Amino acid sequence: MSNPPALSRRLGTVDATVIGLGSMIGAGVFAAFTPAAAAAGSGLLVGLVIAAALAFCNATSSAQLAAMYPTSGGTYAYGRERLGPWPGFLAGCGFVIGKSASAAAMAMTFAAYAAPTGWERPVAIAAVLLLAAVNYHGVTRTARLTRIIVTLVLAALAIGVFAAWGGAHTHPDSTVGLGGSILGAGLLASGWHGVLQSAGLLFFAFAGYARIATMGEEVRNPKRTIARAIGIALGLTVVIYAVIAVTLLATIGTNAIATQPTPLVFAVQSGSMAWAVPVVQAGAALAALGALLALIAGLGRTSLAMAREHDLPHWLSAVHPRYQVPHRAEITLAAVICVIIAVADLRGAIGFSSFGVLIYYLIANAAAFTQPAPDRRYPKVLQVLGALACVALIATLPASSILAGVVMFMAGTVLRLLAHRRPS
Repeated sequence: MSNPPALSRRLGTVDATVIGLGSMIGAGVFAAFTPAAAAAGSGLLVGLVIAAALAFCNATSSAQLAAMYPTSGGTYAYGRERLGPWPGFLAGCGFVIGKSASAAAMAMTFAAYAAPTGWERPVAIAAVLLLAAVNYHGVTRTARLTRIIVTLVLAALAIGVFAAWGGAHTHPDSTVGLGGSILGAGLLASGWHGVLQSAGLLFFAFAGYARIATMGEEVRNPKRTIARAIGIALGLTVVIYAVIAVTLLATIGTNAIATQPTPLVFAVQSGSMAWAVPVVQAGAALAALGALLALIAGLGRTSLAMAREHDLPHWLSAVHPRYQVPHRAEITLAAVICVIIAVADLRGAIGFSSFGVLIYYLIANAAAFTQPAPDRRYPKVLQVLGALACVALIATLPASSILAGVVMFMAGTVLRLLAHRRPS
């Protein structure tokens, strides 16, 4: 039997890092703080630390596995190699389900900032179709556009933070700075369940580094490049999130964060430097587009890997002869994301995404734990901590998110059983 068509290795360290940054910055800074504050109040700072620690454990697992298996599919491929077809399938299912919801959340976040009232869903769907067309024309164009978006977003965030602090008035609900204290009982006022739930929701924001691993078949010198790109992208993102979290708590407080769909914009509006509001709005819209662009690319590669193994329809394994992308998979997933946008809300999409992605990383940690000593780069304790944290955060997610995720996994399992019982 002939080998399936391969993707071209065109991405270096800078491009891979930028794709990771584009996946993470758009998700957390402009979408995840609102539900996290609703769950934990100022304890979202503790949740942020927990989410970052879990992301680090998972990132080391992903980097270690990607160095050994530099192919498309990420943990789907690693799970199949290290644990067997079923764990690999569950990882792939978790990624496709979770990240399709993430993509819908990013499209809706973009529309919340960019669309006129009442036009949010149509604009979100249009954004998905436009970026799917960009991805269709090759990974180098994806990387080039992502680099432009990330540069503009970082500039907008810097202006937003400056405007929030520089023009801030004393807010009665501010938690840190401006007369408050970053330490104290207030951090745990919502209890550990609320803190852990906020960590699970904020983890949604950090999970973008997986996009680097899922594109391992398109990275030059993957053993070196993937590990470096994941570490750099995650480290920069943690710093950015921490700065934004402290800024929001200091200037508008937990109640405003929990109730405002665009908290950073509200923080700027509440001060005396409202001229920066359009800049922050534009940055938020671009950040969501950057995350959406990288998500569509990563989803296409994981679906390609699953289709090659007949865990998804084999028709999706086609690689475009000119653009060297999994074009059928990307078109199909764009349609699925549009359906989610039409029926879901933003918070529900984030919780649902977190469930699927945490399952994905639970399997990644288990797979990395089984690697022999010559292939190991990090101690096994990191994989143990990562796996335990995934289970703990899954248990604290909203019940509706858990139920919806379980139903989707059950449906995927049934479909796989039926598909593999058919005579070849």
